Amino acid sequence: MAKVTLDRLRKVYPNGYVGVDDATFEIGDGELLVLVGPSGCGKSTLLRMIAGLETITSGELRIGERRVNDVAPKDRDIAMVFQSYALYPHMTVADNLGFGLKLRGTDKAEIARRVRESAAMLELESLLDRKPAALSGGQRQRVALGRALVRNPQVFLLDEPLSNLDAKLRATTRVEIARLHRQLGTTMVYVTHDQVEAMTLGQRIVVLDKGRIQQIDTPMALYNRPANLFVATFLGSPRMNLLQGDVVADGDGLRLRVADGLELALHPDAALVSAMRAFAGHRLTIGLRPEDLFLTAPGAGRLSARVETVEPVGNEAFLHLDCAGSELVVRLSPRGLPEVGQIVHLDHHDEHLHCFDPETGQRVG
Repeated sequence: MAKVTLDRLRKVYPNGYVGVDDATFEIGDGELLVLVGPSGCGKSTLLRMIAGLETITSGELRIGERRVNDVAPKDRDIAMVFQSYALYPHMTVADNLGFGLKLRGTDKAEIARRVRESAAMLELESLLDRKPAALSGGQRQRVALGRALVRNPQVFLLDEPLSNLDAKLRATTRVEIARLHRQLGTTMVYVTHDQVEAMTLGQRIVVLDKGRIQQIDTPMALYNRPANLFVATFLGSPRMNLLQGDVVADGDGLRLRVADGLELALHPDAALVSAMRAFAGHRLTIGLRPEDLFLTAPGAGRLSARVETVEPVGNEAFLHLDCAGSELVVRLSPRGLPEVGQIVHLDHHDEHLHCFDPETGQRVG
């Protein structure tokens, strides 16, 4: 096991495109860190730089205390699990698990021992004599994980390993990866575009966009206090509701003039009031998670909206609303739902209000 340190890592391609720009952070010894972001954000490029599959334009990469910028991938003591299973179809599960060790000249008895251990850990003992064609997608992915596991590397690198699985298998394999990490305590770097995987697996998450790090924190810290509009709207499903308007100071109070005839009285916590007051007379974007809006009796709420769509999904429902031209989504109980076209009245939890500068996208307060 080892920590991984990235110091101002940069990747620039020959055509001038910047794939990764100024990536600086440390992955703790034994930590499971997730790199997440949309397609093309640089997360896989960053993982491949750690693996040695992409050259580093500038900056420094260390695994443990060793600088590895120019060290070949095979000498970095890492193991990588790819999106594709990449299993040898003519080999049994046992042979696939032990093939990497065989190439390194490991003793046969040691290969057999490690294969048995990893097979037991991944519940593959009954499948050791099968070939990949006789395995399900989930079983193949476990073999791919086991092939990396037998090497006892300092660092595991996982590049969207669940994207080829269906929803049920993704959920069960995600649990297996989390269990494996707890059991092994090995440093893991996990790349995904799926925010659910990121939130449920990562001890910390690095959110990337356009090659740059947007925020690094624990899953719930990112969800509860996003640093900017990109993080706020990327994490969370449905995405955060956004309302933009002019801040109007009214004595000690503040209002957000969203549209003609629609003004939202703001009662944020004291720490946020002074920051918001600096925007008096200027535009401000406020954000509210769908679960932080709730229905009220007529005349009791601060907002009213027309129901556009009702989405019951079993244990909860989503209301899609038109609020003076702005789309809002509310998460609520599936019981007693309003009808499409009905006018509903809403209020929100002030302590969960998020404020952003609409020009810079940065959090306010």
